[in-house]
Amino acid sequence: MNPNDDSRNVPSSSDPPPFDPSQPAVPISYPLKTLEDLESRVYFDSFHFPFNKASVTLQSGNGSLPNRPRILVCHDMKGGYTDDDKWVQGGTYADAYAIWHWYLMDVFVYFSHSLVTLPPPCWTNAAHKHGVKVLGTFITEWAEGRVIANKLLSTRESAQMYAERLTELAVALGFDGWLINMEVRLDVGQIPNMKEFISQLTKTMHSSMPGSLVIWYDSVTVNGNLHWQNLLNKKNKPFFDICDGIFVNYTWGKDYPNRTAVAAGDRKFDVYMGIDVFGRGTYGGGEWNTNVALDVLKKSDVSAAIFAPGWVHEVPQPPDFQTAQNHWWALVEQSWGILQNYPKVLPFYSNFDQGHGYHYSVDGGQVLNAPWNNISSQSFQPCLEFSGRPIPNTIQVLVNSKEASYSGGGNITFKGALEDSAYFTTRLFQGEILLANLPVYLSYSVKSDGNSLVGLLLEFSSTLKERTSVLLASFGSTVDQLSSNFSEVIRPIRVTKPETAPGWVIQESSIAMNGYTLTEIHAVCYQSNPEVNEDNSLARSPSEYFAVLGHITVRTSEKNSMFPPSTSWLVEGQYINWTSGSQGSKTLSVKVLWKLKDGDSSEFPKYNIYVEKLATNAVGETGKMHGVPEYLGVAQVEAFYVSDLVVPLDTSSLKFIIQVCGNDGACQTLDDSPSFQLNVEG
Repeated sequence: MNPNDDSRNVPSSSDPPPFDPSQPAVPISYPLKTLEDLESRVYFDSFHFPFNKASVTLQSGNGSLPNRPRILVCHDMKGGYTDDDKWVQGGTYADAYAIWHWYLMDVFVYFSHSLVTLPPPCWTNAAHKHGVKVLGTFITEWAEGRVIANKLLSTRESAQMYAERLTELAVALGFDGWLINMEVRLDVGQIPNMKEFISQLTKTMHSSMPGSLVIWYDSVTVNGNLHWQNLLNKKNKPFFDICDGIFVNYTWGKDYPNRTAVAAGDRKFDVYMGIDVFGRGTYGGGEWNTNVALDVLKKSDVSAAIFAPGWVHEVPQPPDFQTAQNHWWALVEQSWGILQNYPKVLPFYSNFDQGHGYHYSVDGGQVLNAPWNNISSQSFQPCLEFSGRPIPNTIQVLVNSKEASYSGGGNITFKGALEDSAYFTTRLFQGEILLANLPVYLSYSVKSDGNSLVGLLLEFSSTLKERTSVLLASFGSTVDQLSSNFSEVIRPIRVTKPETAPGWVIQESSIAMNGYTLTEIHAVCYQSNPEVNEDNSLARSPSEYFAVLGHITVRTSEKNSMFPPSTSWLVEGQYINWTSGSQGSKTLSVKVLWKLKDGDSSEFPKYNIYVEKLATNAVGETGKMHGVPEYLGVAQVEAFYVSDLVVPLDTSSLKFIIQVCGNDGACQTLDDSPSFQLNVEG
């Protein structure tokens, strides 16, 4: 390309207008690219700002990291802000990248090569739900980065001011801190102001958000040289000493972790030794050998920083992304074990949604039959055990986004073969809930073929470390045969809703285990009516097995969430814009907002958004044009932007319905939900 040819910079008539964040548009996440934008606080004036606030707060006790080796995961995917995650209200990419192995990490960093990388709220919501902290990235690199660094570090006051601006952004958007990556050469005279920037950012983050983190990347040294050390030493330790940790570059040698541990002393867990999953000079070669480096770090008793685990998606691995992702993370688990336990608080609800799929359901009824993605929709993810190849004549277990779901877009599917007299168990969750003297109530949904049934196995531990197992399983002679294997067997009440949840059976039960701690939840697969031999012994020939687990709820109340009446909400529309369509139709864009008039709405983590298109008949009465409301999407904040909604010619008004959902997974009925009605312009 001719460097003097500027024709590429001349906009054509077909180019879309430049992005103007102040104007109404489908909400997106985006970074800040200049210090001027950071200093002016222009982001807070953006139309997109309110949509980018994380809605899930971190549930992790005092907020401090555990005193053990930790895993930090740094997400670097094609420059960031792709169709996988930039669309705040979700996209249409069923095979979008997502992480669902949150139980194997402590910290998640969203990385891009823009100056100020603000994590899309979907990542923060999903990570926080599972107890994982989320960091944004501040990076300077190349010639442009040197110019930025000169301005940033021009005075002590400027260093302090920009640190305070970064703190404001993190607090306003609800993420937990920053990775600082200064990949430019500095003058040695700028180092004092560099330290002031780090120190001020750490101090303001800690005071504004207890438990927050500022982590330094191993790049520029205290002499100002851009020289990656690949271990902790006197050239980078002064930066480490004034913040919460260091992310060490990934081209380290075998003895570097031990040397780093010695240099760090009692802060060795705050050192995160880098591993590049793409394998670019990393110890062990990354990719399917990432665990080689992890094993060395585990033995050296330091923390690990896994960079770019999206390799399994960017460089497609056979046989498919879902399988490859599970097998890759299984290597991490085999090396380091499970780091996060849940459930920890009640109510606990999971519909196993991974944040992408091919359809979407609410309470057993499908409301969307189209591909979609939205990582914010992730429910608590099961910590399933994944091995190598499937074992013949046993059950395969997978989170499935293609099979019909009870809620959201996912489920757990069990398929394979099972001996009639046998049963199969698999781990779903490892938790820590101390039960009081009141009972807890459990419900779960199942759809199955033939004799295939699914129960739940609950494991409890007493203060004396005594273990108790309770099986929740419905009818079937197999249950009687299995009862001797468990401390107690409870037969749940079966509930069916053929009109609203066809094919699903909801199992409901309660249990009182005063003083015991719920530590594990397993699924149990078994047959309802096993074959019997002529001598009345149970047949052992394997038969086909297929069942789907739709959701699990554990709560302290027998009833679902109590929802405020629709009159308790204020719902309105803003930025209403009508345009003319074809054949007399119109197109509408509008921002719908809602809030409780009085009270706290924090117990409502999400809202399903619908629209009813209404028409006026010959006698002036308004009625529905369609039998069911049209599902538009899901919101995690109290706002939703409807873009380019096609409104048929004979529509007189639109009714936007906000279906409120509780922490226990229950959803308010549409008839009782708050709504907002908008007349169609004449």
